[in-house]
This record gives sequence, C-alpha cells and structure tokens, in this order.
Amino acid sequence: MTVLEQISHETMVFMRGRYRLDEIGDGKSELKFRQGKKTIVTIYIHEDKFSFLVIFGKKEREIFERQRDEFSEYVCGYYDSSKTYHDGKWMLIDVTALEQLEDVKKLILIKKKPNRKSFPRENALYAKCGQRCDLCVHYIHTDEQHRAFMETQLNKMWEQTDWSMRCGGCCSDDCYCKDEPCHAKGCASEKGLSGCGECAEFPCIKATAADIRSMIHTEVHYADEITWGILPYVPMQYEDR
Repeated sequence: MTVLEQISHETMVFMRGRYRLDEIGDGKSELKFRQGKKTIVTIYIHEDKFSFLVIFGKKEREIFERQRDEFSEYVCGYYDSSKTYHDGKWMLIDVTALEQLEDVKKLILIKKKPNRKSFPRENALYAKCGQRCDLCVHYIHTDEQHRAFMETQLNKMWEQTDWSMRCGGCCSDDCYCKDEPCHAKGCASEKGLSGCGECAEFPCIKATAADIRSMIHTEVHYADEITWGILPYVPMQYEDR
C-alpha cells in the first residue's frame, strides 16, 4: 500500500476498533464520525493528503495543555494557530505521514473516550485468515434470531439480500471454501504457510473479506451496520487481545 492508503486503512482500524459511531459521508470528499448529532471528527479527502477536523471545547483544551509535551511540534503548531470560536478551538490538521496520524489519534482520544464494546472471546472460532467464523452470518451454529438481525445490517452494508450459504468454519469438514480456497488461504499457501497468522504481514488487508470497506469512504453507514457488516470479517482487529 502507498503511505496514503496506509493512513486511510489505519484510520478506519483505529476509529472502528475504539469507537461505535455512525459514519456519515457526503458522497464526495467528506466523512464524519458521529454519535447522535455530535461529530467526533471530520475527515476531508484530497488527492495528496487527508485533513482531520477536531474541535476542542474548554475541557479538552485543558487536557491537551496538560499533555502537550506528548505531542509533536507539528500538531502543537496547528493547535496554537487554530482559532477558538464560541463552540471551541477548530483544528484542521493535514495528514500525509503515519507519524502525524498517531498524533491525531491522541487528539481524538481526548475528544472522546473509546465506547466500542469488544466481541467476547469465549467460544471464539477463528478461520485461517484470523476472521471470526462464529460471528459470521454464514456460520452453521449462529442463532437464527441473531442471524436475522445480522442480515438486516448486511443488506444495508453490502446491498445484497442472499445470505443463505452455510459454513461449518474454516477448519471443519463443512468449510464452504475447502475445495476452492478463498483469497486469504490461497495467499498463505503461495507463501508456504498453513495460515495467515504465520505471516509477518498479518493482519493485512488481504486477510479480510471486507477489504473494499476498510478505507476512508464517503458513504453513509450506521453503527450497527459497521458492527455486523464489517467487524466480524476483519482479522483480530476489533477485540481485546
């Protein structure tokens, strides 16, 4: 991936892994992460950069001032030069490097404490790619009432309605793709590995069935859609470890 692609991917891993929020895009170049009517961060997409808008109220500014030494001169410069309006200090920060993104993540953590409840690991069943078979809509043993709820969210996320395929899990005799390996299994096999977990690049974007939804986007997706339409299909990124 290019640096900008890495920034895009890491941003979504961080936001979805830490926060349960609605993702409200304008269909053009803007994505807002929101809880109800409150915007936590807005991202503007450009050809050569991403711009993150974070607004700090009085309380957040006090926290930043106490933690200022933990931030780079780059971000401190934005903080000092940003204007303060009646609703807070508006920081529009250009990000072109992963180091800059790390500072922006810390600003977001000041703005809002993480509210994502991790998937429980009890009875977890992992595929060779690291995805959670037991959280998949296709898993044979999924509770039917919960499957119906998942299908509603998946319909919105993926714009399809047929989720009738059933699978017993990646390492079972009832694995749907045991005869025709999925992309992740094929990639691991080509590298002489038994599974993605043995790869130095794991977890990577190739190991997820949701790779086309793993970048900063301008679509509208609500929290439940993200939780059940994306998170179960991304290896080991959204649970306590």
